[in-house]
Amino acid sequence: MNGAIQLIIHGDPETYAAIWITFKTSTLSTFLSLLIALPLGFSLGFYSFSGKALVKTLVNSLLAIPTVTIGLLVYLLLAADGPLGNLHLLFSVPAIIIGQTILALPIMIVMIANSIETTENNLRETLFTLGANHWQIFLTILHESRLAIIAAAIMAYSRIASEVGIAMMLGGNIKFFTRTMTTAIALETMKGNFALGLALGIILLFFVLGTNIIATMLQKRWK
Repeated sequence: MNGAIQLIIHGDPETYAAIWITFKTSTLSTFLSLLIALPLGFSLGFYSFSGKALVKTLVNSLLAIPTVTIGLLVYLLLAADGPLGNLHLLFSVPAIIIGQTILALPIMIVMIANSIETTENNLRETLFTLGANHWQIFLTILHESRLAIIAAAIMAYSRIASEVGIAMMLGGNIKFFTRTMTTAIALETMKGNFALGLALGIILLFFVLGTNIIATMLQKRWK
């Protein structure tokens, strides 16, 4: 434990490089997934269409997909002989972000869709009665669902920050370039370097807890 604390206090470069890469990939992945999930989740929750129940079942099923499966599928796409191999993204930060964005999408879509579906039942009729147009209805329902959207983003962020399969397979665990906290913990523990593994484990724990505490404070403030 003392060795782990010393690494944190004295700013060990390897430790803080893994922290920075984790923060960068998690933040960008969450932002990209939110941009994609917001219109998809809204459409799934707001509109009625043929096959909607099937789509919702499929998206719900994707919540349980293992991270290594996502990593494998993206790996096959980005590999040298894959469809996107000419982009040369494998074993890079962008590759990790792609995989983690895919991981976060079902979480956000499901939570946003459920919130929109619950909110709009009575609200849409009221807004139509008041003469609101479709754009005003869209913005109002999004505003009423803002807490659920924030919760979806925070949950996805925590899930991304704590995953290891995607970061390991797509980033290659390259020191100072693609090594995240989770992949560093796995590697250093296997090597017997428990001080570094424990230091990163402590920081990761506070990282995830801090994210959720901030989200709770924001929700209370906006309520």
